[in-house]
Amino acid sequence: MALAIDTFNNATGGQAFFKAIGHPAAAPRADALIARLAGSGPVAIYDPNGLAAAFNEIHSLDRLDIAGVFVQALEDLGATRLGHQVLPVTDLAGCPAATVLIVAFDSERLTAHVRHLLPDGAEVVSLDEMCLPDSFLTNPGRYLDPLNFATNFAFFRDQDGHRTTVMTANYWVGYGAKNIRLWCRLIGENGDTLAEWEDALADAVCGVRIDSRDVRKRFALDDFCGQLFIHAIGVHGHDVVKYALDTWGDTADRLSCTHDANAWPSDLYAGLPAPQDGEDVFLWVQNSHPCPIPARGVGLNLMGREEVTWLDREIPPFGTYALNTRELLPDAAWPAQIEVQAGKYFVRPRYEIDGPSGRRRIAHVNVERADLRADPKIPELSNLLGKGYVLPAPVLPPDRFSSAMLPTPMATCQTTLPVALRVYDAAGKEAHVHRFGCLGRSDSAWLSLDGALAANGGLPSGSGHMELVYDFADGGEADGWLHAIFRYEDRGSGHMAETSFGAHVFNTALTYNREPQSYAGPAPGLSTRLFLRLGAPPMDTMCHLIYSVATEWHAHSDTSLTLHSGAGDEVASEQVKIAANGSLHWRVGDVFGLDRVADAGPGAYVVVRDTTCRLFGYHGLLGGDGAFSFDHMFGF
Repeated sequence: MALAIDTFNNATGGQAFFKAIGHPAAAPRADALIARLAGSGPVAIYDPNGLAAAFNEIHSLDRLDIAGVFVQALEDLGATRLGHQVLPVTDLAGCPAATVLIVAFDSERLTAHVRHLLPDGAEVVSLDEMCLPDSFLTNPGRYLDPLNFATNFAFFRDQDGHRTTVMTANYWVGYGAKNIRLWCRLIGENGDTLAEWEDALADAVCGVRIDSRDVRKRFALDDFCGQLFIHAIGVHGHDVVKYALDTWGDTADRLSCTHDANAWPSDLYAGLPAPQDGEDVFLWVQNSHPCPIPARGVGLNLMGREEVTWLDREIPPFGTYALNTRELLPDAAWPAQIEVQAGKYFVRPRYEIDGPSGRRRIAHVNVERADLRADPKIPELSNLLGKGYVLPAPVLPPDRFSSAMLPTPMATCQTTLPVALRVYDAAGKEAHVHRFGCLGRSDSAWLSLDGALAANGGLPSGSGHMELVYDFADGGEADGWLHAIFRYEDRGSGHMAETSFGAHVFNTALTYNREPQSYAGPAPGLSTRLFLRLGAPPMDTMCHLIYSVATEWHAHSDTSLTLHSGAGDEVASEQVKIAANGSLHWRVGDVFGLDRVADAGPGAYVVVRDTTCRLFGYHGLLGGDGAFSFDHMFGF
């Protein structure tokens, strides 16, 4: 059974309550509260905000002698919670309870409302007893302020020659924040705490680098593989900890990257590729809660098929398990796609592919939405929105890399996927169109661009980009949630990387359903601020910027590339122009020089800024032995 908790709403954003009750530092306080209540005699549950059932999902109340469940809202009468039919709180006085538990934070006002209704001699307690200390809080005056729970999980490993680096920047300073601290807890495979620390950040947009080797040395740790919990304290502007995640190793062939975990657990994830011959695909199931994932709590099925195979194994609180997809779906083979029945037990997970040559690559699946329905206005608005929803991705320089893609259903309503792929050279000239037709949910239409580019004379510019768009020539429905996997391979070494993302509307003054999306305010989002983390020398960093246009927009971008030191100081800046519907593939070493990049020091980064248009960006590292990594960038 999936956890009955609210984690995210696409209209209102992330929910703070599940983060508050599941925070690793708060969980022991909740356990102590429940243990005390279990020994106190009959307990009345007062549930004014309808949160008792969700709390019970994370912290079981089965040990309590529940004497009754009481509510404030009359429309809740008739419902059953915690095995009891709810009663109006005006009946509380007649309940034979020794203790009244108010399932709420900031409970002083709520307690005052019902103090005259308390049973004689009853003690009142609330979830305030499990609150984090004020030192953890950005806004102590409102406990469930989302800024109090700017948290995220990161896959983190230093084991058998595999290393991990988390990189981000103190982007909250740009929104007026000061005295920001990162509280971190390293959690091992079995859910045990391996290390805990707090670091203060400078009051500047400084780089932040957390290296598994440094953590290992700092706390004298043995090999570990688990997750890093990060809580940013004192933030403004964003309640999300965004980061780039590099996985690499003692040998060059282990280089890969992905990014932040999308901090809200989901019922479903999709876009998990089945293995090719000689490959193993591991889904890293990392429990995001202080309660176990029960046996048969996580399952896999082929996309478009109803038959689910469940993992018959319990995963401990905050524990980690590497699920080989062959364990549950031994016959699944690329290009088949796998749907993950996640039950809201974990944030967006990573998957890792172990290839036949020992080369590994890491990526993530995406949230599969269950709240969408087909939107008949999308095809009707094509005359106003132009290309409308666009999913852009690079075509890397074909002399070194092959580029390929696979459309992936990413909503439960997507029984049809009417799509086409348009390929553009760097100057914005259309070079090729591939019409997939109206795909079915179970179709896996893998497309390599090698043949298409060769038949059309290649890309004279040396690189370009592709755009997955809607194409209703053969019918079908749309909901605006287009996704795909993009896979790249070094022709010489066989090293591979892959990334996936969803569609947006780009660069039009018109808006529809909060598109074009904006990071810092209401739509339309018509500017760019992207974070480009840099690799440690001698690795170079590559970047691919795409200027997609829905309708007519500026003929060229006006884009600044600014190199910052790890302390946030500006080291150098260059201005570039990208043609509308075009792209720019560049290397940091070519633009700024590798010596200058090295002088910028650990934690150095580049900010891609444009106030005239919205760019979409991808980044990667170039290592030795033909190794490289590649993923999309994050903005703030």
